[in-house]
Amino acid sequence: MPDFEYIYNHQADLYQQMVACEDYQGNLLPCIQAILPLGGLDILETGAGTGRLTSLLAPEAHAICAFDLSLHMLKVAHLRIAELGFKHVHLAAADHRHLPAAEASADLLLAGWSLCYVYLESGSEWRSVLKQTQAGFRRCLRPGGKLIVIETLGTGFDEPQRLPLLRDYLDFLEDCGFQMTWVRTDYRFENLQQARDRIPFFFGEEMLEKLQGNILPECTGLWWQ
Repeated sequence: MPDFEYIYNHQADLYQQMVACEDYQGNLLPCIQAILPLGGLDILETGAGTGRLTSLLAPEAHAICAFDLSLHMLKVAHLRIAELGFKHVHLAAADHRHLPAAEASADLLLAGWSLCYVYLESGSEWRSVLKQTQAGFRRCLRPGGKLIVIETLGTGFDEPQRLPLLRDYLDFLEDCGFQMTWVRTDYRFENLQQARDRIPFFFGEEMLEKLQGNILPECTGLWWQ
């Protein structure tokens, strides 16, 4: 199994090259917009990584504060946001559990492919830790604000799969009253060599067997409240 902590702290460039091929059909942003139209919103994003979601949200948002634990990932995000010319995006290092954001300061808080790590790292206390983390998220939201959690429902699959490692966590979100939907966020690579260069370091060599030509299917879930 890949060492995700090492990847996030040492291989941000490779990670960005990989996610740049994701969601080639552009399904994710319309799905977010259907949950909450983004025009003019103040947005908090946690687990921002290299700015994958940040760059999608920024053209519509009034302002974005995006946080990640990894300074290495944030370095790539800073470069990308600067290249795109977004002046209303602020990036900073922070943990999901201790966001440096003012009370009632955001209309939307979005955690993309990252809240799962709080679950995985919390051992037998994961339920109470997730409840505390959610309470911290809600403290930052204005009345009527939305919390959206995005997680994988299977890379290499045509239909959504609740992976055994995350099944209890995803069931917990729905037990907490989150609504859920899903979209395809398939990867498209220029050719087989590019796929071989970008897939194994994160997903393992076996994921290459899931390729359909130059397409790697993927399902992504969105939970919101």
